[in-house]
Amino acid sequence: MPAACPRTANTIATDPVRIGEAARLTGVSARRIRRYEAEGLLPAAGRTDAGYRLYGDADLQRLRFIDRARALGFPTRQVAALLDLWDDRTRASAEVKALAQAQAEELAARIAEMEAMRRTLEALAARCHGDDRPDCPILDDLASGPAR
Repeated sequence: MPAACPRTANTIATDPVRIGEAARLTGVSARRIRRYEAEGLLPAAGRTDAGYRLYGDADLQRLRFIDRARALGFPTRQVAALLDLWDDRTRASAEVKALAQAQAEELAARIAEMEAMRRTLEALAARCHGDDRPDCPILDDLASGPAR
């Protein structure tokens, strides 16, 4: 039996599974699993003689980690950094916290930008008559160029 990864030592070992079963077990689509592998976030899967990808328990746990980090908006390079920290049992949790706080700040900035866009669209829609007239302040604003 291969040596267990420290973070998976408490999980029950199972036989490796094909990509479809890995997708079912993790909730991560097969397409996304292949993408994570192509991005280098997930190590290249072992293969059967017929060429089917095989994923073990550690791979499934890593897939769940990656997908959760992506769901929280972390970009690929930050997910890679988080994975490196996760793999490093001597890490300082301060590094992890700093990445999480930086991501929260990035999300706050994006939310503020989107709220400003929403307010602008609402104001433009309020100025539009929405009737048979051809004049339209929404189209006029869009034609005026960048609003930055």
